[in-house]
Amino acid sequence: MASQIDAMRAHVGEGIPDVLPPHPGMSDDVDNAPKRRQILSLSEKKLALKNALRYFPSHLHEALAPEFAEELNEYGRIWMMRYRPTEYEMKAYPIREYPTKSIQAASIMLMIHNNLDKEVAQFPHQLITYGGNGSVFQNWAQYRIVMKYLCEMEDDQTLVMYSGHPLGLFPSSKDAPRVVVTNGMVIPNYSSQDDYDRMNALGVSQYGQMTAGSYMYIGPQGIVHGTTITVLNAARKFCGAGDSLAGITFVTSGLGGMSGAQAKAAVIAGAACIVSEINPHAARKRHEQGWLSEIAESTDDAIDRMIEAKSSGKATSIGHIGNIVELLERMVQRDVNIDLLSDQTSLHNPWQGGYYPVNLTFEEAKVMMSSNPDKFRSEVQESLRRHASAVNSLVERGAYFWDYGNAFLLEASRAGANVMNAKGTGFRYPSYVEDIMGPMCFDYGFGPFRWVCTSGEHSDLEKTDEIALEVLQKMVVNSPAEIQQQMLDNIRWIKEAGQNEMVVGSQARILYADTEGRKAIAKAFNDAISTGKISAPIVLGRDHHDVAGTDSPYRETANISDGSMFTADMAVHNFVGDSFRGATWISLHNGGGVGWGEVINGGFGLLIDGSPESESKLLSMLDWDVNNGITRRAWARNEGAIFAIKRAMEKNPKLEVTLPNLTTDNIINSVYGGDE
Repeated sequence: MASQIDAMRAHVGEGIPDVLPPHPGMSDDVDNAPKRRQILSLSEKKLALKNALRYFPSHLHEALAPEFAEELNEYGRIWMMRYRPTEYEMKAYPIREYPTKSIQAASIMLMIHNNLDKEVAQFPHQLITYGGNGSVFQNWAQYRIVMKYLCEMEDDQTLVMYSGHPLGLFPSSKDAPRVVVTNGMVIPNYSSQDDYDRMNALGVSQYGQMTAGSYMYIGPQGIVHGTTITVLNAARKFCGAGDSLAGITFVTSGLGGMSGAQAKAAVIAGAACIVSEINPHAARKRHEQGWLSEIAESTDDAIDRMIEAKSSGKATSIGHIGNIVELLERMVQRDVNIDLLSDQTSLHNPWQGGYYPVNLTFEEAKVMMSSNPDKFRSEVQESLRRHASAVNSLVERGAYFWDYGNAFLLEASRAGANVMNAKGTGFRYPSYVEDIMGPMCFDYGFGPFRWVCTSGEHSDLEKTDEIALEVLQKMVVNSPAEIQQQMLDNIRWIKEAGQNEMVVGSQARILYADTEGRKAIAKAFNDAISTGKISAPIVLGRDHHDVAGTDSPYRETANISDGSMFTADMAVHNFVGDSFRGATWISLHNGGGVGWGEVINGGFGLLIDGSPESESKLLSMLDWDVNNGITRRAWARNEGAIFAIKRAMEKNPKLEVTLPNLTTDNIINSVYGGDE
């Protein structure tokens, strides 16, 4: 560890060297991104090359030009692999080891390194953290320049980031954010998938996937908690289960881009689960990390093991190395009934590795998606039609199905699959946000509050778990009946989080908390840092899967039904409001969770160091970050949100929001008649 730290300290701030570094080559010890389709014309390829070379001194252009052109022709992108650092490992180092002038800058470097840790990132050498195309940077030159800027940054400067590109360090103030990030902020009429592919290949825009591009990813743990809450409440609501899902079966898909969360969530909840994954490397990686209980390479073997676990009430996660369509169709053939069924593939990225069609092997698909993209698209759509048909058959037999983000339902509908309701006005299956997460969690302000112990010491994480548990146990005593279950689920989660070995990469934790919970826990952390109980500052953040930061009509805001589901004022206001209430860095993205062009997302990071200034920032910023969303949800006439924001106003006389005046259907129908 010491030698790695020394190497990191020696090299992390060197920026673009004046001489060519040795080329590290393509490594086989990590999963590499599939080749991208060739979308650029000859003139556009020339422009992409010219764009790439502007990061380097002119005397290097003659050597780099053919090399970058070869990357573009081979992979469809210019990654600048020669500039991938090899002197040190990409991982979250203790914050005090970073050679910076600002501890805030050091916290951002730590978070970036965690996003690119090979144990955390999906395709670390292509700078992709998760979801198939969720990028931290577009290329390695950007990484190098950003690290140099962060080493130099002082507390009255702000680094401006344009889709991975470091625009520069600008004078600001100590109260301003240290970094302002935007990803994919394109003109709306130019936000199609083809537009994205073209701009990304040109090196002028990227898809940040929110927690990738805003440096807030904490490995699979983040999505595990959301999936656990979803699985528990789906089983309670539709299967009559209690707090244990023993004897409940859960079948799902996707272990790569979406992190393998379902496997761990199923075991925590007590279910017997199969997760299909076509990429053997991704499946075995999750098994080695302890996220999967076991591996099955045969479809029938996977089904048999699930049936056996169900009959014995055993909690297990079976990684099926194969295509989800094959698994579901085989279940239909064998008359196997299941309780819970979901899709968690990366279908927001359908044409570049987010979904693999059933008629092709994994290797065949990787070749076809770049060599014959039109044929690949056709194969994906045929697979989606079969996939949807199998889902429909299993639902008819009693399964409850949800799409974790509606990317599956959206792309299946575009493929002509039978997934629309009788009127053709929406999907035949409600979003899990509509059924579960929206009315039970988001409307009441509960969402994925997360923190990172920057010391890197597990003992600090254990102390934060203890503090959070103590805070929640005190709060639940006086909590209203409307949020008792949410509080109890989080108490259970934080009690079990340590023993379930959630940590991958940085020493981080997540739990669902409301406004009061987030503020109380964060203040308790700040107090513990000030007294030395916790040895180093803590980074606070959240996921996109939250109350207020994300306008996403097919996921986070799917239960907004006043006609505003396609507007994005809330996410933008979260981004702006967090900036002047104390956030250390802020981010705004086209995309996050369900894909480019489908969502706008605002995120933040906040470093707390035990000071009174930190306490003031966290109380102000966390209050706004949640209550902005509750207010928007209340204005949409969501019952839980109206309750929650009225409660918030009672607690803070400075808060006064516009509430809806409710009417009745009888009055509306008296004007326009009854339902269509």
